[in-house]
Amino acid sequence: MSEVMVKNCKVCEKILRGRTDKIFCSVGCKNHYHKNVRYATKKAAIEINGFLKRNYAILWELLGENKTQIKVYRNAVEKKKFHFKYHTHIHVNSKGKTYYYVYDLAWMEFSDDEILILRKK
Repeated sequence: MSEVMVKNCKVCEKILRGRTDKIFCSVGCKNHYHKNVRYATKKAAIEINGFLKRNYAILWELLGENKTQIKVYRNAVEKKKFHFKYHTHIHVNSKGKTYYYVYDLAWMEFSDDEILILRKK
């Protein structure tokens, strides 16, 4: 005899009846699940975008309006609560140096605790 596998609803844990690939017991449970997923992803995106905006503002403030690049000490950036792990993309140049970008502004870390901030043209 073959065993029948019993599946439960992903939201309310009721036993599912019908199709074998069914995940939810009702449209209400399906809507509830997807509403919570959208809320969680939107909340995470808003938080990350907040860090990116703050990082951009800090880089822009340190660089100024007219300069294309400037060297600053790492602690000057850290004092402004810059989050180094939040950036939009990375570029490694031909010499193996890594540039971390927040939109059109970038920074590169030096071994002597200095950071080069530059504006992409």
